[in-house]
Amino acid sequence: MFVSMQPLLSLLSRILLAIIFIASGLNKVTGFDNSVAYILSKGLPFPELGAAAAAALELVGAAALIVGWRTHWAALGLAIYCVLTAYFFHNFWAVPDAQVAGQTIQFLKNIAITGGFLGLMAWGAGPLSLDARQAAAQEDFY
Repeated sequence: MFVSMQPLLSLLSRILLAIIFIASGLNKVTGFDNSVAYILSKGLPFPELGAAAAAALELVGAAALIVGWRTHWAALGLAIYCVLTAYFFHNFWAVPDAQVAGQTIQFLKNIAITGGFLGLMAWGAGPLSLDARQAAAQEDFY
């Protein structure tokens, strides 16, 4: 049963993984000063560059996932991003006791999303993607 739904489930998986990054990227663009201030509050260097790079990665990576274009690379970039943001922004081991539970959940959310990206890296975007279309076009060419 699920095998016949694989194309649709692969597409749905990519869309669901991308939604959070579209929302977050748009939030960084529309609230750029707030994003810069948050990065600065974590003591990271070059907060303006960091906010711009994060917004670009989130928006471009999410768009690539949705259409299934260079999915392995988009998933790798976003997986690395999730691990880094978990470590630097959801460091539950270094917050006041009242914040530990919330930051632990945010940390684990990032790690869980990373797991989804590792799956995309391993299995690809699926048949409803630009990657699959390009692979089929190359087979027809040769």
